[in-house]
Amino acid sequence: MADKPQWLIREDASVPVLVALALRQSLGIRVPEDLPALRDLAVRAPDAVEASAAIESQWREYWDMTVEPRAHPSGVPLELVDGFETLVALPASGATELKHAIEPLAPLALRYARQAHGRYVATMKSNTGGDAYRAYASAIAEFEREVGRRAHSFELNVQVLPFSQRGIWWIGDLTVAVTDGLRRDVVAFDAAIRPIIAELA
Repeated sequence: MADKPQWLIREDASVPVLVALALRQSLGIRVPEDLPALRDLAVRAPDAVEASAAIESQWREYWDMTVEPRAHPSGVPLELVDGFETLVALPASGATELKHAIEPLAPLALRYARQAHGRYVATMKSNTGGDAYRAYASAIAEFEREVGRRAHSFELNVQVLPFSQRGIWWIGDLTVAVTDGLRRDVVAFDAAIRPIIAELA
């Protein structure tokens, strides 16, 4: 059994990831540039002050640590930010501008993230037992048929998020974000996840 390929797929609508994206939108941060806005959360007015380069770069570092903490460890100790419970930790030095900018946004970001996570959990519970992973198993089986070999062992994290545009995006080396609507569309999701599996397997 030891030589049998293993694949590990974790799916979630992580509250820390949702908080980070809600803060991105509230601060008017544009990176990563290909990621769309979240639904049901105000987008900053066109005449609002742009996020400074320092805030944008500090947010980017915080985003990478939030999405894939093992791949992006902080070089300095982390400190929890007031108002975010244990959901936001920033480097103790080098993130002062971001810390001050996000503190007033804590209630809004937490409320949004918890509601979005709750909707994801309710949707997954309404699916019967194995449905959540059937799409991945079928995409892997299809890949194996196409290439004529077993899939190599791989790991994939899938964040199911309420983006305003339908699609799937790489947000880390082993992590993709998929729109909730696309995840619920069995046929479309199967087609969208297959190239991702092919890249890893």
